[in-house]
Amino acid sequence: MKKLSTKEEEIMGFLWENGPMFVRDICELYPDPKPHYNTVSTFIRLLEEKKMVDHKAFGGSHQYFPTVSKEEYCLNNVNGFVSKFFGDSPRLLVSALIEQESLSLDELKDLIREVEKNQSK
Repeated sequence: MKKLSTKEEEIMGFLWENGPMFVRDICELYPDPKPHYNTVSTFIRLLEEKKMVDHKAFGGSHQYFPTVSKEEYCLNNVNGFVSKFFGDSPRLLVSALIEQESLSLDELKDLIREVEKNQSK
């Protein structure tokens, strides 16, 4: 799965949260100043090329919908991040979070309980 730009992720977020949408509907979700219709349409076409969205035709209009779930995209990105920066070792990532005090002892204990629970399944 290809990495998305910030703008592409923003559009995917709209689609994940709201379901199938037309470009004009996506444009309306942006705060002012809203992006131009053609700009959003270009990003949608890029997302289609990356197989992240597809469309259903309604006359001359297209309604776009995600083909990848938010969870699938996030998991893929986490795995890529761990692979790239932590040598494919989630343990090194957790260790770094502990060292930076980004993960508290209580959170670590909860994580251990969750791992133990998943291994007992």
